[in-house]
Amino acid sequence: MPSNSPAPDAPLAVVLLSGGLDSMVCAGLAQEQGFRVLALTIDYNQRHRVELDAARAIAARLGVERHVILPLDLRQFGGSALTADIAVPKDGVGDEIPVTYVPARNLIFLSLALAWAEAAGSKDLFIGVNALDYSGYPDCRPEFVAGFEDLARIATKVGSEGGTVTVHAPLQHLKKSEIAREAARLGLEAGDSWSCYDPLPDGRACGVCDSCRLRRAGFEEAGLNDGTRYGGG
Repeated sequence: MPSNSPAPDAPLAVVLLSGGLDSMVCAGLAQEQGFRVLALTIDYNQRHRVELDAARAIAARLGVERHVILPLDLRQFGGSALTADIAVPKDGVGDEIPVTYVPARNLIFLSLALAWAEAAGSKDLFIGVNALDYSGYPDCRPEFVAGFEDLARIATKVGSEGGTVTVHAPLQHLKKSEIAREAARLGLEAGDSWSCYDPLPDGRACGVCDSCRLRRAGFEEAGLNDGTRYGGG
């Protein structure tokens, strides 16, 4: 376990822990900042369900206060290559909102994190959104994070009593290589995390979806091993 474990009486923060690299680093940074972590993983019946196992491994290695895997079947709605029978793009990262965007996903997930935080007496949420790598995703942009903070103030008991909720997005303006370096600095095992959207039947990452491309390029630029077994590409 990394050496930056918080004190037993430290404040709580709810961290959205998908099992990906960004969420892993986000959880590590929350601990480094002195928070005890309540890790929330949403099982939304996503195509890449192996990331749920990654989230379990990360939560265990970090020794979080509590880890909840909450079922929420977004395949009932579809609308994304991650929640419907739509092919995951393999031809490179483009400028448009990709079909791997899950409608309103981060809005839904942050709302659930906010509910847990208020129930637990926490005023801090952490989310690993990144505007540089995922600028095509509207729910990864700085204005979304700021807007959700405003919404949290209006929508909650703590807000109505004059309190505030802070949405921490510490990776917002980092390149993937910088995130990879943060993982190494924090003493995290990159191989615990999972990024691929379309895992191969033999358990390897596909190597060519947008998420694989970004991860591979980031670790290569950082000069680090990302601990992932890749297939084609």
